[in-house]
Amino acid sequence: MLPEQLQHFVVDKADDMKAADIITIDVREKSSITDFMVLCTGNSKRHVASIAEHVADEAQAANIRSLGMDGENEGEWVVLDLGDVMLHVMQDEQRQLYQLEKLWN
Repeated sequence: MLPEQLQHFVVDKADDMKAADIITIDVREKSSITDFMVLCTGNSKRHVASIAEHVADEAQAANIRSLGMDGENEGEWVVLDLGDVMLHVMQDEQRQLYQLEKLWN
């Protein structure tokens, strides 16, 4: 799957779980680690973990290999690494504190 297609897939699956404020940042010119970062917000620890788990499960069902997931036990900020796309699911407090949109734009 092309990076752009994977990015759309991740956004769609996060939206399935009612993730809020979904944005995509193209970091191809800024990072050698990934091509796209998808950021979204969940409204509770459980919601944050559920969004990330849903995307990971759907990726696995579509034969998309996950390189790892971190933070699902805490539920404040979960990162799912799908290689060409990294999904960051955060509670609003974490998202405001770290402001990844400003960092990468």
